[in-house]
Amino acid sequence: MTPDPARQLLRHTVATLAYRGGKTLRGAPAEFATFRAGESSRTPVEILAHIGDLLDWAVALCEGRHVWRNAAPGSWDSETARFFDGLRRFDEALATDAPLGFPAEKLFQGPVADALTHIGQIAMLRRLAGSPVKGENYFKAEIQAGQVGPEQAAARLEFD
Repeated sequence: MTPDPARQLLRHTVATLAYRGGKTLRGAPAEFATFRAGESSRTPVEILAHIGDLLDWAVALCEGRHVWRNAAPGSWDSETARFFDGLRRFDEALATDAPLGFPAEKLFQGPVADALTHIGQIAMLRRLAGSPVKGENYFKAEIQAGQVGPEQAAARLEFD
């Protein structure tokens, strides 16, 4: 069976989320999890828990189920583990020949695009909290479909 190009692009996007997310989550100081930029803003751990919810939703959508669940945030470490576990389960669902429950385009425009946005928010909060993540030329990054765990390739071209 010829791989579906939309599905392959979605898998690469999930790997990109793992790479960028991993870089943003690694090395955060302990107090960062509860940093609040403003009175009504979410904390980084609340945002990370929401990303976990998005990935759970994405897996359910792959199975044809449109279900949403708001999980209470855990610790930074448990939510980071949940993030990578969600990416793994999502990638596994995309890597099969089983038909997707919803079109790849819908999976991208909903949970995937939202998760990418929220990783950017966490990166911005790291800078505001005094623990910035180095910038990088992500075009040069070694990102491959299926590489969705916490162990990622080293950055090829970072800058301040």
